[in-house]
Amino acid sequence: MDRIVIDQKIHIGKEILIEGPPLEALQFQGGRVGCLVTLSDPEGNDFRGRVFRLSKGKASILIFDAFPSPTESSLEIILLQALPEKERMELVIQKSTELGVSTVIPFKSQRSISLEEREGRQKKAHRWQGIAIKAVQQSRRAKVPRVEECRSFNEVLEICKGDGLKILLWEREGKNLKNILRENPSHKIYVMVGPEGGFTEEEVRLAKDKGFIPVKLGQRILRTETASITLMAILQYELGDLS
Repeated sequence: MDRIVIDQKIHIGKEILIEGPPLEALQFQGGRVGCLVTLSDPEGNDFRGRVFRLSKGKASILIFDAFPSPTESSLEIILLQALPEKERMELVIQKSTELGVSTVIPFKSQRSISLEEREGRQKKAHRWQGIAIKAVQQSRRAKVPRVEECRSFNEVLEICKGDGLKILLWEREGKNLKNILRENPSHKIYVMVGPEGGFTEEEVRLAKDKGFIPVKLGQRILRTETASITLMAILQYELGDLS
């Protein structure tokens, strides 16, 4: 899922040949003749290219642009998203990918829809990783975020055992987000966003026991997808590469 790293110098206007692991990375991203890709040289410089030829064992890419700075943020954001209804999960994946999220993990909370209920109405979960890949290509990112399978509330809490800042959006009694970010600067952040009905007090208590800090995004009540996208942008502005 990492960026396509080429073990050779890359020059604008030149065609390069890739095979082996770089080709596998291209194939994972759904690469085809005519598609745009982001490549990195051994020094970490990022370039933009177009697939010119593609066969089973190799691909030819024409390089046409270079980025003045890395396209990946140094901030690692793990988004824990309560499963929303309709097309909202697809929107969350697309926009959070554009904003630099590292991992997206959907989960079932007490007030959210279950994956079985959602799939019964419209089967879409199988498309989630593909949506992230397309968003990477559109936004010129060099790394594809991982979209994991849907889990239970307790399962996602167990995932967040490592170091890093852990925040949970809670509209009722959350702390000031700006103060929390300034008091707890971190390059790894777990973000838990609830469903339309919000988290229950029991869920908040369990999350706090695992180190999560409840925070608020102002006084207005935001839809779950709006809250996720807004929070991604704030985190990248305050601690990442948005300026």
